[in-house]
Amino acid sequence: MNDRPMTEADRATKSAAAMWAADRASQTLGMIIEAVGPGRATLSMPLRDDMLNGHGIAHGGFIFTLADSAFAFACNSYNTRTVAVTNQITYVTPAQAGDTLTADAVEVHRAGRSGTYDVTVTNQTGTTIALFRGHSRTINGQHFEED
Repeated sequence: MNDRPMTEADRATKSAAAMWAADRASQTLGMIIEAVGPGRATLSMPLRDDMLNGHGIAHGGFIFTLADSAFAFACNSYNTRTVAVTNQITYVTPAQAGDTLTADAVEVHRAGRSGTYDVTVTNQTGTTIALFRGHSRTINGQHFEED
């Protein structure tokens, strides 16, 4: 029996595991949770040929989805169900087939039921591909029961 109190890092990890178990979209796209902590998350995704648009570069929707997933894991890291209210993305540099994209989400501000998170999407060489800002709102419920 472990009598050690749950840390914020434990809570973030357990919340991510509970969310990941039901996140068919992120799993199907090949995303991997690289790291998660209180108010932050890093996810990666290989860019496949079927994720390219008519210009032969990454379709913006897939880049947005990666950033949105990282945002979701970051803002849900406190074991409180949280959803997006609004978000926006700026595409900086095109991504190519074969790139591995990484989205690093960081909490900028959280107060009451609202939060603001910045997500930077980069490729395997560290080149910035997109900048995303998400605003969150907590709703009723938790990802797992706490004592």
